[in-house]
Amino acid sequence: MNAAVRAIVRTAIHHQLLPFGILRGYQGMIEGDIFELKTTDVSNIIQRGGTILKTARSKEFMTEAGMQKAYEQLQRHQIEALILIGGDGTFRGAVEFFKKYQIPAIGLPGTIDNDLNGTDETIGFDTAVNTAIEAIDKIRDTAEAHDRLFLVEVMGRDAGYIALHSGIGCGAEQIFIPEQKESIEEMIEMIQEDKRRKKLTSIIVVAEGDEIGGAQGVSQILKERIPDLETRVTVLGHVQRGGAPSSRDRILASRLGFGAVEALLKGRTQEMAGMINDEVVFTPFASCVKLQKPMSSDLLEMIRVLAK
Repeated sequence: MNAAVRAIVRTAIHHQLLPFGILRGYQGMIEGDIFELKTTDVSNIIQRGGTILKTARSKEFMTEAGMQKAYEQLQRHQIEALILIGGDGTFRGAVEFFKKYQIPAIGLPGTIDNDLNGTDETIGFDTAVNTAIEAIDKIRDTAEAHDRLFLVEVMGRDAGYIALHSGIGCGAEQIFIPEQKESIEEMIEMIQEDKRRKKLTSIIVVAEGDEIGGAQGVSQILKERIPDLETRVTVLGHVQRGGAPSSRDRILASRLGFGAVEALLKGRTQEMAGMINDEVVFTPFASCVKLQKPMSSDLLEMIRVLAK
């Protein structure tokens, strides 16, 4: 997100616009935590994880009174347009706010889950996958040394993209994701076949939103069905959300931040800037919110072939 903020601020200043930062999203907008941003304020932040603007959820913003307060703060600071970095909740808020006050807004896809329509990748996804792969590679070293099966849970409550990509990238023997109903019997058969072949080490990557109940749910089934199997569970958790962003994420965020300012100058509004086939494209917020991003059937098939 910092790379995006940097690009937005410097592009705005290039066009002789006056950029402001709002701390803690919609809640900061309500409370008036708004300040002018100069080019020096965004120096030396492109390599930093997280966001210098902080983030927060705001139930108050979804009320008429909350939106009214937010609008009054924008008027007080003479802010004429918004650039929002977030996911579908952020965009739903923007849709309702525009209905009432017609403040132009362009969104950037800021979510590690990669679950927004209108872009090949979301800001933060590549970094999260690289972090997960680095951790899983280290776990495999332990698994190999002790002849154990490790279940690694990654983030993805409603979307399994991190699990899918990190699982493929680390050579996982099995991947469980919310988008695909997995056969427990197939998993049991695979593990038993591996034992017959004297393959005693396995890595199974599980998205936290998998219908079985995450890594702990899968582990419980394995203990019941194969009692003598040595299993361990590792939940990577919020480590996936931090750390220095990858070069891919820095470039993506910079291009989308630059494109967002250009889009506002051209009169676009209520759209998300995304990247498809290496081109900046714009998708209406309603489509980003309502439509689920399709999972690649090629990748799903590839899992089954490469895990053998």
